[in-house]
Amino acid sequence: MQLHWDVMRSDNAGDTWYEVSGNLPTDFGFPIEVHAHEPDTVYVVPIKSDSEHYVTEGKLRVYRSRKGGNEWEALTKGLPQENCYVNVLRDATSVDKLNPCGAYFGTTGGQVYASADSGDSWTPIAAHLPGVLSVEAQTLP
Repeated sequence: MQLHWDVMRSDNAGDTWYEVSGNLPTDFGFPIEVHAHEPDTVYVVPIKSDSEHYVTEGKLRVYRSRKGGNEWEALTKGLPQENCYVNVLRDATSVDKLNPCGAYFGTTGGQVYASADSGDSWTPIAAHLPGVLSVEAQTLP
């Protein structure tokens, strides 16, 4: 769970929670997604703070943990790494059920990005939209 401040995890159906923010550049943010086939693989997009709603250092990075939290890697391939001051809102991320799992997110700057390889690389698939409030992935049978 991303709780504005702190990324949290429960291993007992929500009875107790513990913080797993680990090495994230900040523990503030909104979205969190879980990989469709790997329950310990989690994606978050941290932002600067509760008063500055944009990504840290002007670099758009999705962070992935393959261990359920604490150890995070920045996923940047295909994402702007300078002068990018956007946010990713709570409902503006999604994953699909394909194998490998696809991941998607939209920004308040009107861009939508997709990854067909579980976040290893990203491609812009839409631009010049109003701020993206929600992203949903649907696969065809």
